[in-house]
Amino acid sequence: MEDKQVLLTGGTGGLGLGVTPAILAHQARLTISYVEDSSVEKLRKQLSFADFERIRFVKTDLSDEVSVKRLINDLGRVDILIHLVGGFVMGKTHQFEMSEWQKCLNLNLTTTFLICKYCLQKMRHYNYGRIVTIGSRGAVQPAANLSAYCAAKAGVVALTKSIAEETKDFNITANVILPSVIDTPANRKAMGENQANRWVKPESLAEIICFLASEAAGELRGAAIEVYGKV
Repeated sequence: MEDKQVLLTGGTGGLGLGVTPAILAHQARLTISYVEDSSVEKLRKQLSFADFERIRFVKTDLSDEVSVKRLINDLGRVDILIHLVGGFVMGKTHQFEMSEWQKCLNLNLTTTFLICKYCLQKMRHYNYGRIVTIGSRGAVQPAANLSAYCAAKAGVVALTKSIAEETKDFNITANVILPSVIDTPANRKAMGENQANRWVKPESLAEIICFLASEAAGELRGAAIEVYGKV
């Protein structure tokens, strides 16, 4: 990834705190989209001053098409897209509010569509691109009380696979990772720490993500890679 222009969404979140240092270690030119200023400060505390100064931060609402289009146009070129943004909402289907359903789909699926749409326009122009998205084990093994989340992540998997089919004649790849529970502070707070040693470490996912974003993965297209840890 050396000198490649990488766009990382969710780079200041729980998973991003593991992925961002790995991308910087590969000497990529890194842009991170973010929403909350406080999340940038968390990342600042984790990185060295020199590494933090190498990152370009752009505040962006990824569910808004105008904002996403502006972000991509301002970058000029995107060689690698790593889309980490997502989140889950729990609830029984018969009690689920429509507003919560839409929120979950927007956060997980709509953002993936919009960021991929505009990055693909750049990638097709330059005949080069690597796209890595994050699905979930729930996309292929849906669980109770997570119908909206599982449906949204299943959409992310299908979307990524469709992109891989569309770009076969270009030097562009698209692959999706399916983690089980990721060991993040938010998940520890929500579910306790008793089983945290069995969850997937962000640093482990970072290694897989960096491989998929590399030249070495140029023949890998449309893969849905299961990373379940010991869960």
